[in-house]
Amino acid sequence: MSSRLEELDWQQTPMGELTLRRRHDPLVDAEVYEVKLGDEYLMSSLFTLAEEELARLGLDAVTGENLQVLVGGLGLGYTAVTALDDARVASMTVVDALPAVIDWHERLLLPVSARLVGDQRTHLALGDFFAWMRDDAGPSAAAKYDAILLDVDHSPRHQLDPSHADLYTVEGLRRLRAHLTENGVFALWSDDPPDDEFMAVLGTVFPGARPQVVRFDNPLTGGISANTVYVAVAER
Repeated sequence: MSSRLEELDWQQTPMGELTLRRRHDPLVDAEVYEVKLGDEYLMSSLFTLAEEELARLGLDAVTGENLQVLVGGLGLGYTAVTALDDARVASMTVVDALPAVIDWHERLLLPVSARLVGDQRTHLALGDFFAWMRDDAGPSAAAKYDAILLDVDHSPRHQLDPSHADLYTVEGLRRLRAHLTENGVFALWSDDPPDDEFMAVLGTVFPGARPQVVRFDNPLTGGISANTVYVAVAER
């Protein structure tokens, strides 16, 4: 580990102490941005392929043009900026429950921030994605999206907050599906391997849903790591 470590921001949040920091990593000879919640590492710019694949795999499954996209979880911004690579995306709302995270991008603290906030298709919204899906009278109640891309929890089994758990039930997924257009797509990032139990629940609401394992080099271990992206197409 390099001694060059800079804390870019620290804020107390309802979920704990949130820290954004930057360090030079000699293994990759690059600046690495990291987010910690308390003592737990949430994300690192060392590992962005799966977040990018969440957008690619989700949007590849969408047909049509003039796409309306909802991204749940802003984080370091890699899912959102990858979605903007798709010229069919006409509008993208990115919702995050933490004002600090939105503030980081508005202050251009992260490598992709300028591109993200500078694109007129982008709207950063402060809110609880899970409450949006739960509340028929919420900000997204009347909206219909061609794609919903979600990267907030570690996995369907390991949530950052217990209030998120109801989304990963049949009823919760049905409420989410109601926010999709006909043949709209729900894509979900997970840090865990494909989960057969969750797949059974997901398949109840989205027949034909599939998990895609995304493998990537891990310079910290010298081996290969993997995440999962679930892709589910609504059928009317």
